[in-house]
Amino acid sequence: MKWPQAIKDYRHYLQIERGLSLNSIENYNYDIKKLTSYLEDNQIDIAPDKITQEHIKQFIYTTSKTINPRSQGRLISGLRNFFDYLVFENYRDSNPMDLIESPKIGRKLPDTLSIDDIDLLIDTIDLSYQYQGVNLGERNRAIIETLYSCGLRVSELIELKISDLFFDEGFIKVTGKGDKQRFVPIGESTKKYIEIWKAIRNHIDVNPESKDILFLNYKGNKLTRAMIFTIIKNLVKKSGLKKTVSPHTFRHSFATHLLENGADLRAIQMMLGHESITTTEVYMHVDRSHLSDVLNKFHPRK
Repeated sequence: MKWPQAIKDYRHYLQIERGLSLNSIENYNYDIKKLTSYLEDNQIDIAPDKITQEHIKQFIYTTSKTINPRSQGRLISGLRNFFDYLVFENYRDSNPMDLIESPKIGRKLPDTLSIDDIDLLIDTIDLSYQYQGVNLGERNRAIIETLYSCGLRVSELIELKISDLFFDEGFIKVTGKGDKQRFVPIGESTKKYIEIWKAIRNHIDVNPESKDILFLNYKGNKLTRAMIFTIIKNLVKKSGLKKTVSPHTFRHSFATHLLENGADLRAIQMMLGHESITTTEVYMHVDRSHLSDVLNKFHPRK
C-alpha cells in the first residue's frame, strides 16, 4: 500500500462516510502530510500498513521540538484517526498510535461576554456608517445580534441564506459541520435587525452566486470568515472592551447565559449542533458562585 492511495481513500472515507466538511478533511490531511514529509526528509521508505510505533515515536519526538503541546495533541489525534481507519479497512492489524499519549494540557476556555459587554459592543456600532452607498452599520448590528442570539459558528453565519429564515415560525435553519442541519429559535429583536438589513440588502447589486446569502459586502458578495473577525476586532477596539473576543466568543456566551438561566443542557446541545453532549459540557464553565446558588435553591439539604 502506497501513501498517496491510502490518503486518497481516507479523504473519501472522511467525506462520504463521516460527512466532514472540506476544511476538516484538509486538517486531517495536513497531519498525515507532516508524517510523510518527515519520512521523505529522513529517507525512510516504509508503507502506511507497515510503519511501526518506533517510527511514529521518533516522528512525534522530532516534531514536538517545533510545535506547542496543543498542536502536538491535535497531530497525535489526527494520526490516530488515520490509522484507526486503516485497521477498520483491514489494511493493518493494529494502530501504531495506541500506546502514544497526547501531552497533558489544560483546556483553555474563551472569555465569556456579559450582557453589559454585548450591549456595549452593539451600542458602539455606528448605525449610520456607509461605504459605497451601502449601510454597513445596520449589517454589522444584525451580524452581532445573530451570532449571540442564535449561537452560530462563524462558518454557519456566512452561509446563512434568506431561504433559511422562517420568521413566522420563530426559527432559522442552520447548516453546520458535515452539512448537518438544525433549527434554532430566533428572538423578536434579532428578527427586527435582520429585516432592517434585508431592506438595505434589496438595494445592492447582488452577485448571482450570492443571491440567497443573507450577509453580503458592499459589492454584493458573500462575506468571508476573515471579514467577520475584522468587524469584531475593530468593534472591540473601538469600544475599549478589555477582553479577547472572536466570533466564537458570542457562541460561547450564548450557551453559558442559557445554562446560567436554567436552560436544559440537552436543549443547548441541540441549538449548538453538537454531536456529543460532552462537547456542550466543556463550553459550560459556569462559575462556582452560580453552582452554589443552584445547590442552595434546589437541594433539600441547604
